[in-house]
Amino acid sequence: MASPKFESSSISLQELIKEPLLAVPHRYIQLVQESTFVSPSNPMPAIPVIDMESLTLAKPMDFELQKLHSTCKEWGVFQVINHGVRSSVLERLKHEIQGFYQLPSEEKMRYKLRPGDFEGYGQTILNLENQKIDWADRFLMVINPIHRRKPHLLPELPSSLREAMEAYFKETQKLAMVLFKLMGEALETKKGEMEEMFEDGLHLVRMTYYPPCPQPEQVVGLRPHSDATGLTILLQLNGVDGLQVKKDGVWIPVNILPDAFVVNIGDAMEVFSNGIYKSIEHRVTVNSVKERISIAMFFNPNLEAEIGPATSLINQNPALFKRVPVEKYVKDFFSRKLQGKTFIDQMKIEGQQPKSE
Repeated sequence: MASPKFESSSISLQELIKEPLLAVPHRYIQLVQESTFVSPSNPMPAIPVIDMESLTLAKPMDFELQKLHSTCKEWGVFQVINHGVRSSVLERLKHEIQGFYQLPSEEKMRYKLRPGDFEGYGQTILNLENQKIDWADRFLMVINPIHRRKPHLLPELPSSLREAMEAYFKETQKLAMVLFKLMGEALETKKGEMEEMFEDGLHLVRMTYYPPCPQPEQVVGLRPHSDATGLTILLQLNGVDGLQVKKDGVWIPVNILPDAFVVNIGDAMEVFSNGIYKSIEHRVTVNSVKERISIAMFFNPNLEAEIGPATSLINQNPALFKRVPVEKYVKDFFSRKLQGKTFIDQMKIEGQQPKSE
């Protein structure tokens, strides 16, 4: 997969804030932000919670599956509890990732982003001149297919961290495939069509460190965007909230339950479902006191596939999205600046409208 041309800011934010900052450096200031949900008269809506234990014990198309279906249509995001990922795996992972961010800067910079690459440790990928930088250090890697792993990244991590991540990858990959299968049933796609698209897909992991900021209202931890994925599974490591989702034009803070995952629908799933399921726009805010650490797993289609609407969903309805090779789809995503749902907008077929239900 050829890499688009871009660069990353070389300095670590974690190092930058070791010296007291009187003001936020200009390149981080992003003042044009939509406000968060505030209503004194109505309670703040909460994203749905899906109980995997109840869902997997349920018979097809019963209440729990219908709940998953309506959540993917109306929200595009949910929290997962009783997900089957062992607590020992989660605790070990949290310990090891926090340990990674306590390493000396020169140790972390061994994995820094290289020119022309999107994998590695660093800050915002800069696609444009004078582009603003998010208030975060991120570490992104391809983990599947295994032959696509960069030899200087995951294989070179400290062995205890690498082993903890491998155990976590294995269990979250299993969870993702269960969710894909259930979504295929809920959408009433042809048996196996969903699994064929996403089995042994392109999987990436991103660890993100959001340092405290002296003027948090002036920065963005992660700018508003939807993911290119089929599904994203997020684990918040240290109990510090900051994730917000955009629902009906309003930004809603997500209060994440202990050891729950936040699962969000990505653009590839919106395309595959021919617009029935909606990818969710989300962003991350930071605060002035506490650091926030998260790890996100991105589950994309198989690199040998084409991304497009499921054939079983366009027999009676027109295709709303183009078909493109997954390799091209991923390359195009990483060559663009993260900005709302602009990426999926360029996948739409002009003049086609979703069928009203």
